[in-house]
Amino acid sequence: MSTHAVDRGGVALAVHETGEGIPVLLLHGLTATHRYVVMGSTRLERGGHRVISYDARGHGASAPALDRSAYGYDELALDAWAVLDALAIPRAVLAGSSMGAHTLLHMSLQSPERVGGVVVITPAYDPAVPEDPTRLAHWDALAEGLRAGGVEGFVAAYGEPEVPIAWRDTVLTVIRQRLALHEHPEAVADALSAVPRSHPFSALAELANIRVPAAIVVSADEADPEHPHAVGEAYAAKIPGARLVTDEPGRSPTAWQGSQLSAVIANVAAQAAIR
Repeated sequence: MSTHAVDRGGVALAVHETGEGIPVLLLHGLTATHRYVVMGSTRLERGGHRVISYDARGHGASAPALDRSAYGYDELALDAWAVLDALAIPRAVLAGSSMGAHTLLHMSLQSPERVGGVVVITPAYDPAVPEDPTRLAHWDALAEGLRAGGVEGFVAAYGEPEVPIAWRDTVLTVIRQRLALHEHPEAVADALSAVPRSHPFSALAELANIRVPAAIVVSADEADPEHPHAVGEAYAAKIPGARLVTDEPGRSPTAWQGSQLSAVIANVAAQAAIR
């Protein structure tokens, strides 16, 4: 694996690259790092893919935005293009989770000629639902908890996870593990307030313009209530030919299983017109 920094407008992004073959760019979710898309699986590299991942601005080892509010999808998309440009990759398969999923959709709508395929993992944004002040207040409370009390302050603001009791300890453990990886927690707090106020697109109908191989990975609401199953279904219905990937009965979500998720990404990459 090679690791290096890519600078965009004074923000240094920590980039990781491994493998050879069809380029796949991985984009993580809010409060996560590059490790939390395929969860450490090396299946893609072993299967003949060039895998590029990076910490989003303000996350992990990447530098904070110069402006505390500059964490919207316009900026996130430009960062992703800068990473691909620095590696001389004109076209790639994009796979992203939550914030990363919304970022890649914004990218696909703005520059479709550079996208060979998309894997949209646990999306949550529904432009048809009016902005909910209670929801935004929750994100602000998480931001303030992180600023004031670090990881444990965030966990206290998060409260009891609304998942089956058998998974609660796991969810809290993962939250603590990934928050501990950030070099600039105050920047993550800024992102917690800014990202939920940003819109990757204006209407679901726009997704019909995405004309590349696509898969939408959704989790049951019981396992992941913050990323509604119905939102993923709506995305899949709008993107022509998109495959909807749902959880297997009795198993933990596909989105949590790096090897299974990598298989979905590899399937999309195999259909992409990239050599």
